[in-house]
Amino acid sequence: MKKLKIRDLMATGCWGLLLNVFLIFNSFAGYGQKSQDWILDKMPVDLERDFALSALPPRLRDQATVYLLDPKKGYYIARQGTNGYSAIVNRTEWEHAEFVQDTYAAISYDSEGTKTYIPVFLAVAEMRASGKYSPEQVRDTIIKRIMDGVYKAPSRTGVSYMLSPLLRTHPGPDQKDVVNMVMPHYMFYAPRVDNTDINGVWDAHSPFALTNENILDKEHCIFNYIIVPAGDAERAKIIDANKDLLIRLAEYKSCLKVDADHNH
Repeated sequence: MKKLKIRDLMATGCWGLLLNVFLIFNSFAGYGQKSQDWILDKMPVDLERDFALSALPPRLRDQATVYLLDPKKGYYIARQGTNGYSAIVNRTEWEHAEFVQDTYAAISYDSEGTKTYIPVFLAVAEMRASGKYSPEQVRDTIIKRIMDGVYKAPSRTGVSYMLSPLLRTHPGPDQKDVVNMVMPHYMFYAPRVDNTDINGVWDAHSPFALTNENILDKEHCIFNYIIVPAGDAERAKIIDANKDLLIRLAEYKSCLKVDADHNH
């Protein structure tokens, strides 16, 4: 029997019915009572703030909005900024449909990204913190909101800075392992753009597209990015400027310890 992927079900028109049945069934399953992997630890406030802000160029940090995570409730605004930029440490990658304890991705957005991307982070964190959703339910809820037009593509080109000295995350949409990467980079909003469109390639140096094509059809890949890694000289400068932050991160969690020459 042919195994249908999520995007195949969307194409057949069965997605809405399937998702509703799935959510109802899983809500009765009482996920939160069976597992505790949804509970995240609370980062020290100063460390989380400084790590989040490290995603931004220094000139944008002082006036940026900072979101911090309350593992029991979700994200809250720890500091309201004035320049339109926001910084946050993402702890849940909803696309992978799993609750991982040790993902840490400092990410920032301009005003357009704050309007379009940040609400997804907030919703995912709130669902996870409630203990009422399985990882699959979180993923499918976000997908349904995209399909229903609740979440919309950015209305203009914009930039998300990810210039932190360390990124601990899944290296790709289809990869299960969580790894450390020292890869400061720039992300430009590119709805529905994929690597075929730009001849992108992942080699840690060239521009490439980061997409959700493994779970969404191209029309609904509204949160795609074109990623441009920082050059070697800029990367070295970022690492040097954040030596103290890297020490603090390593002291907080051993999994966040990296060598200065670490690439991935």
